[in-house]
Order: sequence, then structure tokens, then C-alpha cells
Amino acid sequence: MNGAVLVALAAAIGNMLQGWDNATIAGAVLYIKKEFKLESAPTIEGLIVAMSLIGATCITTCSGGISDWLGRRPMLIISSVLYFLSGLVMVWSPNVYILLLARLLDGFGIGLAVTLVPVYISETAPPEIRGLLNTLPQFTGSIGMFLSYCMVFGMSLSELPSWRLMLGVLSIPSLAYFGLTVFYLPESPRWLVSKGRMNEAKAVLQRLRGREDVAGEMALLVEGLGVGGETSIEEYIIGPANDDIEDEDISADKDRIKLYGPEAGQSWVARPVTGHGSSIGLASRHGSVVSQSAQRLVDPLVTLFGSIHEKVPEQGSTLFPHFGSMFSVGGNQARHEEWDEEGGATMEGEDYAADGPGNESDDNLHSPLISRQATSMDKDIVPNAHGSLSSLRHGSLMQSTTGEPVGSMGIGGGWQLAWKWTEKETPDGKKEGEFKRIYLHQETVPESRRGSVVSLPGGDVPADTEYVQAAALVSQSALYSSELVKQHPVGPAMVHPAETAKGPSWTDIFEPGVKHALFVGIGIQILQQFSGINGVLYYTPQILEQAGVGVLLSNLGLSSSSASLLISGITTLLMLPSIAVAMRLMDIAGRRSLLLNTLPVLIISLVVLVVASVVKMGSVVHASISTVSVVLYFCFFVMGFGPIPNILCAEIFPTRVRGICIAICALTFWICDIIVTYSLPLLLKSVGLAGVFGMYAVVCFISWVFVFLKVPETKGMPLEVITEFFAVGAKQIAATKDN
Repeated sequence: MNGAVLVALAAAIGNMLQGWDNATIAGAVLYIKKEFKLESAPTIEGLIVAMSLIGATCITTCSGGISDWLGRRPMLIISSVLYFLSGLVMVWSPNVYILLLARLLDGFGIGLAVTLVPVYISETAPPEIRGLLNTLPQFTGSIGMFLSYCMVFGMSLSELPSWRLMLGVLSIPSLAYFGLTVFYLPESPRWLVSKGRMNEAKAVLQRLRGREDVAGEMALLVEGLGVGGETSIEEYIIGPANDDIEDEDISADKDRIKLYGPEAGQSWVARPVTGHGSSIGLASRHGSVVSQSAQRLVDPLVTLFGSIHEKVPEQGSTLFPHFGSMFSVGGNQARHEEWDEEGGATMEGEDYAADGPGNESDDNLHSPLISRQATSMDKDIVPNAHGSLSSLRHGSLMQSTTGEPVGSMGIGGGWQLAWKWTEKETPDGKKEGEFKRIYLHQETVPESRRGSVVSLPGGDVPADTEYVQAAALVSQSALYSSELVKQHPVGPAMVHPAETAKGPSWTDIFEPGVKHALFVGIGIQILQQFSGINGVLYYTPQILEQAGVGVLLSNLGLSSSSASLLISGITTLLMLPSIAVAMRLMDIAGRRSLLLNTLPVLIISLVVLVVASVVKMGSVVHASISTVSVVLYFCFFVMGFGPIPNILCAEIFPTRVRGICIAICALTFWICDIIVTYSLPLLLKSVGLAGVFGMYAVVCFISWVFVFLKVPETKGMPLEVITEFFAVGAKQIAATKDN
């Protein structure tokens, strides 16, 4: 996974530049107002600082839609160019108006980076380490602030500090960022798939994952193109298709279902479970029961996600541990089509060949991402279907002749991807088929049940074979077209990804699952901004001054400006170890758990600050208590409420509308940031410091309740599975309201 890690590190430099700029302007403004004589014009002084905030807010309104149109990488390139140009203009600024223009350009770059870097990392990172990698923007942002404070502090020690040099240095790292975005960062594979550029997406995935076989993930990305649709939760007992099954419940033809994997040679027999519920299915039904008082308030979605993380398979992402890989390599490999927008596709039955450029075969676009004539074996399983979903070879094992795994249909977090072809009879007596996508998640089956579920001729189940119980999210495939069925196509009526994803649409936002996700994303962004981080940052220099740090620094011969910068640098330095801890825990404890365990510490810290402001005590005691409270607040904020809202917002939206939805959440973030920043001085005058911290403590308590009731745990889950769960949760909420 080194490729994904290095790409995430390179992308996160955009957030480092944001932190760098925030810290630099805080120090440079002390000298800007002297040169332009702004002591009597506090409005202009405030506007110089706030102009980047205004620019970020403005650019965010259109960044999501443009990124869905042009791609993630071009927007990051534009961000680096804006950073570079703003640095040059700030160095040159002959008057305050040109400086304001430069700050506006800088804000545009910040807005693009803050909005799109988390999206880019989420779309390129493996599910198992996505949380860690998406904490990198918080970490690099704090590093940028610390380095900038160190630089500005060093310059402040000179006789004539130059604010132009302070601000202009931004152009140097932004030039390096430009080089990385142009020559190193690939385009998001999910965006490429959404545009039908399959070969490019495959090449990017191979680079990011460090392996040639990416068929399972390619299929997953294609299936992630759909928005909305009916999703149901089912349960199966699953086994390999080449084993004989004697159990009468499973062997009954009416109950048997054939499941197919992303590559040729993958198929399994499944029987729906009716009497035994999986943890997911039970949670689904339990979450929709209105009479359960505990479930009246907790979102059914939270219950569903919670049931998943209680049942993560011990053997990694492989559903059948004893099979190793579920891919089959046989001597008669099927030929594949070049299914890329540039190359076109041919469907000429069983002997089709690629007609793309160079006649290259896209080896990882096997059935069911292609269509072919049915074999006799397929027709026995799927009567009257126009094609099979995979070329079956019943005698094959799920591994190569050397016994080594040759692939995996695992898509992360214990989930695997499969398909099934179902048929139903229409009122006029005709049979109509439907292509269903299935996300499978292994459940624990007691040994006593496993023995009774299946037995093979001649004795017990062999050691290299195992039947498992699996929960399944079942919905219509993103590439299935009911219109094509009427044209009697070769295969299961599949359409090109470019036909499925015709670009983002505002109407997709009103799909129940997307609306549900937007509620969670917008809600957590609002609560984060009103939880007090700006107020505590504003108050920190005063706290440390009271603790005697200012006196100590003045005794060292530092001016008040230099002392203030050094104090801010020390404060930022305290955040780095805590963010490192959060990076480690993000994919172990999870996002929801970190929030639920860190928010109480924020509440306690703020309550202590309120008490310290109201109760009279000695100056030393007051300073000590306040300092400890501020340090604890910072450390636990950056472990939870700092990075997690952006991580969640980058995970919970479908590929097709992810850019638009993340822009809505980011716009909420910037608007709330402006409100909190400019209301703080007014609140300090009206209700005082104790009142402000008391309000922040109340907001943190509301945040804890909101997280407990509404925010699901998304660690280790593929983005496409997360969005399917939101669709299921929205369906359950609607059913609950109807009841």
C-alpha cells in the first residue's frame, strides 16, 4: 500500500500550505498595519486577515461541481497555482488593495485544497487505512503552522522584519506542491471509472495497490456509480459451486441461487436463510421496530453499522478462508473486451475480441463487466437468460496450481462483491431477468450448525472446504439496463459506465440515502465549528501569559510580538503528538468511538475554564488550571472533532454526487467559521469569557448526543458499501414513519 500512502502524503501538502498561511498572516499583520498605517483602520486590518476566508467560501460554492466535471487532480493543480500566484502578488503588493487581491487568490487555493484533498484521499486509499491517511491533512496542516510560526518568530528577531518576505515564502512550498500534483499525483480511479475511462482507472489502481490483480476493486468502482435504488438485506449460506450438497434445504432447486464473482471461473451456491438471522439482518429488523424505546432515538443506520463491526472476519477480507483466493485460473482463459471509452466495446458472442487501440486486452475487466453467449451449464442455472455472468468451470479450485492465492474479490473490511441473475414471470407470462449486485459480509456460524448445514458424500466436510453464513446487501447493478432487455442483448443487458454516469445532477441529492448522509455531514460540520476551537485559540495567548510564560520570555529579551509568536508556535507543537495518536487509532477504534470518547474531555475542559473564570483563586493556581485545561482541549480536539468531520464527509456520499455534497458540507464549514470568528468579540463583551466557554460546553454536549444518535461507524468499509447502508437506513426511517 506504499503507493496509496505516498499519494496521500503528496496531496496533504495542500493542507500544509493552508496551515502555513494561517500562521504567517497572524504574525505578518503586526507589521503590515505599521507600513500601511492601519492602526486607525481596524476594519481594513481585519479584512486583510479575513479575505482568504472569504475567498475560500466563494470558491467552495462551485468547487464540488467542477471537480465532478474536470476531475480531482486538475482542481488540486489549480489550487497549487493559486497558492504560488498569491505568494508572488503578496511580495509585490504596492498598496493594501493589491494585498487584498492577493489574499483573495490565496483563499481560493485554500478553499480548493481543504474541500478536495479529503475527497481525493478517500477515493484513492484502501478501506483498511483510509482513516489514517485522511488524518494526514490535519497533521500536515499543524506542521505547516508550526514551521511558519518558527519562521516568522526568527524573522521577528531581526531589526526590520519584512512582512513581504514572510508572506512570499509561501511560493516556495507551493511550487513543490505544483510539481507533485502535475508529475506525481494520479487522477482518482473512482472519477475515471465514472467517466468510462476504465483502462486508466485500472492502471491507477495497480499503481496504488502495488499489484496487477485489481479486478474486484474495478468491479466495485463500477457498481459505485449508481445513486438511489432499492437495497435490501438478505442472508445466505454460501459454498463453492463445485461441491455436491446433500442437505435437502440447500439442494432444493427453488432455493438455490448462483452467485458470480468479478472474474471468469468464480461461482458459488447460496441458499437464503430464513430461520437464522445474521447480525446485520437482526440489526436491520431490530432498528425498524418502533416499540423498542431504546431504538426510538438512535438512528437505525447507527445500529446497522454497529452490527457490522461486531462481526469482522478474522481472516482478513476473504470470505472463504480455506480457499485462499476465490478466483480461478484455468487453462482456457476467456478473452476480454476493451471496455474503455476511447476503445469502444464489441459484443459478438463467445468469440469476441478487443478492438481497442493496440488490440490490448484489459485483463481485469472479466465478466460480469462484459457480456457473452451462455454455455449449457449457465443455461441450467439461469434459464432463458441471454448470457451468463461468468464463464463457469466447475472442476476448478479457488487457487492456482501452486496453491497460492491468485486474486481476491475482497473489497475491504470483510466485504466481498458478487452478482446474481434472477428471473420473474410478468403478467403476460413472459420471463424477465434482473441483474443484482451483492455486497457480502461473513457471519460467524457455530460449528454445530455448520456441520448440519452441509455434508459431503463419504463423511465430514474436508479441511479445505467450508460453508459460511453471510449477510448481503442486495440491490440492482449500476450497469443493468431494463431498456436493453427489450432489445434481446447478448448477456445480462449491461451498459457502458459512461452511459450510467452522465455527470452529477442536483436531483440525485434528493435521494433518501443522500439526504440522510447530507444531514449527518452538515450537522457535524456545524457542531464542530461551534464547539469552541476558535474561542480557545483566541484565549490561549492570554492563558499562557497568565501562567508566566510571557514574563519568562520577556526576561529573555524578547519583544511582545516575538513572545506572542513563540507562544502560538508552542501551542501548535502540542497538537502534533495527539494527531499522531489519532492517526493510529482512526482505523482501530474508529471515527465514532474517537468522537464519543474525546468529546467528554472537551466538555470537562470547558467547564473547568468556566469555573476558573468565575471563582476567585490565586493567580498561580488560576494560571495552572487554565493552562492544563487548554492543553487538554487542544490535544483531544485534534484527536477527534478536528479531523473526523472532514473524514466522514468524504466517505458517506455516492461517487456520482460526492463533489457536490462535499462542497455543500465545506460551504457550511466556512460560513460557520465566519460566524464564530466574528461573533466571538461580541459575545465576549455581552456574556463574558465564562459565558462564552459555557456556551461552547453546551454545544459539545449536544455534539456528543448527535454523534451517539446519528453518526455511524465507517472504519474499514468500502465507500460504496457505506453509501448502500445509508440507502438502507433511509428506507428504514421511512418505513418507521409510515408505521
